[in-house]
Amino acid sequence: MTEKPFIDIRHAAKSYGALEVLKDISLQVQKGQIVAIIGPSGSGKSTLLRAINDLDPLTSGEVWLEDMLVNKPLSPRQYERHINQMRQQIGMVFQHFNLFPHLTVRGNITLAPKMLKKLSDAEANALAERQLAHVGMLDRIDYYPSQLSGGQKQRVAIARALAMEPKVMLFDEVTSALDPELVEEVNLAMKKLAEEHMTMIIVTHEMGFAQDVCDRVLFMDQGVVVEEGPPEVIFRAPKHERTRNFLRKHLQGNAQ
Repeated sequence: MTEKPFIDIRHAAKSYGALEVLKDISLQVQKGQIVAIIGPSGSGKSTLLRAINDLDPLTSGEVWLEDMLVNKPLSPRQYERHINQMRQQIGMVFQHFNLFPHLTVRGNITLAPKMLKKLSDAEANALAERQLAHVGMLDRIDYYPSQLSGGQKQRVAIARALAMEPKVMLFDEVTSALDPELVEEVNLAMKKLAEEHMTMIIVTHEMGFAQDVCDRVLFMDQGVVVEEGPPEVIFRAPKHERTRNFLRKHLQGNAQ
């Protein structure tokens, strides 16, 4: 008997007028899997990721998390309540950190658990301390974002997403805005989550990370999944010429 997918994307399509960004994509992710999405700029990677929690609503198609349809057609009031509940289960970290500059690290992390989960100050503080320790940032709990490096801000953003105790984590090019020496500290925080079998979907240009950490790699181009498979297959023996050309350029660029 086939295991039921944890995340099930069915016939996802997204258009902006005549421009088709996603073209009939279906994708299943099992619980505990780590999936990397790679491909050139403009291939639809981030749009697909943002469709999972309906931040970028699909033109057609469905997104399921376990037995729940994420992008339900509901009345505005019902939809708002539904999507807020779904987004508590789907953590997302972006390329830009989006931390509140007027709040300390503690304030950034405790805000949503107190507002949405109705945690007490003591409960939210304990949660913040636990998640900051998780990403190696506990000693910065009372710093403001302006006092942190880019890598530290990104690790705080990861801790903030984890504080909602999501079932899945989405990462959208989280190291692409960082200086090269800061990339590894963020990758290490993500590797730790991988070791704990957190379900993750990661849009990345870090080919080494995708090879070392991920269970599956999807190569997207022009709004479609060109091919997918285990990293050792995608990186060592890709079937499609588009994949081979992309990897040749990208791996050469990394080697220079």
